[in-house]
Amino acid sequence: MDFDMLKPGAIVASLVFALLGIVVFWLCFIIIDKITPYDLWGEIVEKQNVALALVVAAMSLGICIIVAAAIH
Repeated sequence: MDFDMLKPGAIVASLVFALLGIVVFWLCFIIIDKITPYDLWGEIVEKQNVALALVVAAMSLGICIIVAAAIH
């Protein structure tokens, strides 16, 4: 059994890349929220716009896949 993943360097690198991925995702989401002509959060939460929620969910998954592929 190989314990290479339990080395402190590997754990720290994993945490740094996870944090970096979260920050990049957050920045992309803010940029997309700013370029849309309406408030995404208000449309989804207050007006219960399910179609927009599905579009934002698909966009979020797309950004996450791109960030994961870039980090990997």
